[in-house]
Amino acid sequence: MMFFLRQSDSGYVKSGLRVCIQKRGAMAKLKEWLKETEYRILKGTDECEVTDIIYDSRKACPGTVFLCMRGSTVDSHDFIKEVAAKGCRSIIVEKELNELDLDETATGDLNIIRTENARVTLAMVCAARFGYPASKLSIIGITGTKGKTSCSYMFRAVLEACGHKTGVIGTNGVMIGDRHFETKNTTPDSYEINRWLSLMLEAGCEYAVMECSSQGFKMDRTAGIVFDYGVFLNISPDHIGPLEHADFDEYLYYKSFLFRQCRTAVLNADDEHSEDILKLSECREKKYRFSIKNRDADIYAHDMVFRTDSEFAGTEFSVSGLVRDRFRLAIPGVYNVSNVLAVITVAYDLGLPLERVKEALVSVHIDGRSEVVYRSDSFTVIVDYAHNEISMVNLMDTLRHYEPKRLVVVFGCGGNRSKDRRTGMGRTAASCADFSIITADNSRFERTEDIMSDIEKAFLEAGGRNDAYIKIADRREAIRYAMKNAAQGDIIAVIGKGHEDYQEENGVRHHFLDREEILKIKDELGL
Repeated sequence: MMFFLRQSDSGYVKSGLRVCIQKRGAMAKLKEWLKETEYRILKGTDECEVTDIIYDSRKACPGTVFLCMRGSTVDSHDFIKEVAAKGCRSIIVEKELNELDLDETATGDLNIIRTENARVTLAMVCAARFGYPASKLSIIGITGTKGKTSCSYMFRAVLEACGHKTGVIGTNGVMIGDRHFETKNTTPDSYEINRWLSLMLEAGCEYAVMECSSQGFKMDRTAGIVFDYGVFLNISPDHIGPLEHADFDEYLYYKSFLFRQCRTAVLNADDEHSEDILKLSECREKKYRFSIKNRDADIYAHDMVFRTDSEFAGTEFSVSGLVRDRFRLAIPGVYNVSNVLAVITVAYDLGLPLERVKEALVSVHIDGRSEVVYRSDSFTVIVDYAHNEISMVNLMDTLRHYEPKRLVVVFGCGGNRSKDRRTGMGRTAASCADFSIITADNSRFERTEDIMSDIEKAFLEAGGRNDAYIKIADRREAIRYAMKNAAQGDIIAVIGKGHEDYQEENGVRHHFLDREEILKIKDELGL
């Protein structure tokens, strides 16, 4: 099969094939869009003119190409008659003609193209449809169980401080300049990825930073993209279940895909699986390792100092190895120091001016990720996305470095999700927090009170004291209680939702953003 990637002795490099330059929505020959994939014509021709590719039958209209995929619950081959009736004449399938429920009347003048892997074909066709935008940008891909979003925004802050306009695709959505766009997945589908990359080009971006999820690789959403840098932060058991990964080995396997299609690998040497990642992949060009523990790494951090006051909340640390200097990062936490080492490593390889890198990190701000929303000489309030046991433990351990008078946590857990999450967070609250306020967090179709009771039970079974927690179902009131009753030197961590701007209950989403509520309550309390 022919891909937009080609393999050389030194690794994967970008194809030298002619770049399609048609504008979005312009007419093109189907064969031009298919030139990077292997296919057979089952019926009709590949000389037909097309304007767009779709995989949702509801969007079918004349000029579109309908790509059929076999999903876990829906087989879109079943909708060929429907899209044909809407005027769509070109169909890409994964089946032979005799496997399709079609007759001559239904097929008529259809052009039916057969491909072995529809998801890979979709990625290749989408790249062509948008003029191969990935080939015109420098792309940094980040993978890891936690820290991808924080790292991506650190990259953006540093690159833009050095004069390089940068777009971001990830959990928090898409950022192009100062414009923010919502997305459904950490790594969107291949059509959306290419559409966003093309819009970044139009906006004058030189770089794109992309969070790369294991599910994205499993679904071939990034097929055909050559990443200039692939960054591995960490991996721990997560996203394992019927609709995600069968087990940890599969999870690790798909995480490694980033390093099959990157030029330079940047890896966290402190993670025990970093070498496994390399063994599973075929990245054979340049490699860097960063660490907060191992002085043999290419770049390592040491001599950390944790500070929080009315002027600054974050970490100061020294870096040695290929880069030697003292840095200040305006985001709390040891794990954020680890994440920023990946940024410093790439900045070194790019030859970015060190002083500008340092200036960017002093003021970097990431919505909902260890975000210091309120700080004073009395107490500090932080918002974080920590929504499972692992991320909650990491956050609580991090905040302990700042030696709070009390560490207060406000949290709930999402409904219609594994109950292991709520019990794990309940146990963590019992062992890591001085006072816990159990509240609502996207109850969905479960009763908030039932979720809170599950957390409470786990909290008490783990040894949590009766006087060390309270249950307040209204999340706003829970935050208000924490702030109203804060003691001198407290750190209050409002966790679980981070950047999310809604509360979901009984299938309905209501606007709710932790940051906004904290600032309103601050004003109400006259702080």
